[in-house]
Amino acid sequence: MALASVAERIQISLADYLKRDRRTITPAYSLRDDLGLDSMATIELLFRIEEAFEIQIPDEDLHKLATVGDVIAYVEGKVIPAPQTSAKPATRIASTRKKSASGKKAK
Repeated sequence: MALASVAERIQISLADYLKRDRRTITPAYSLRDDLGLDSMATIELLFRIEEAFEIQIPDEDLHKLATVGDVIAYVEGKVIPAPQTSAKPATRIASTRKKSASGKKAK
């Protein structure tokens, strides 16, 4: 069985918490207006997400998490590593170490 994506896991967590079908929860939904979560319910839900994904959501980031999509994007940013762009410089350095102009190996 394939691992569930971050979005699926968050939607499943929301559905379990709200006791509703996960397919009725879309990324565009507001946690407060569409799903009816008050401040305490939002904090409880985010605590569950912290535990599920083994991340920390600092208090100062809570205001950024107004929709299901905001939560998904935030968690993805925390758990999915950013692509590394340092491959080219490493290749360049390695290629200059082959031989110096005199034909001897560079140190």
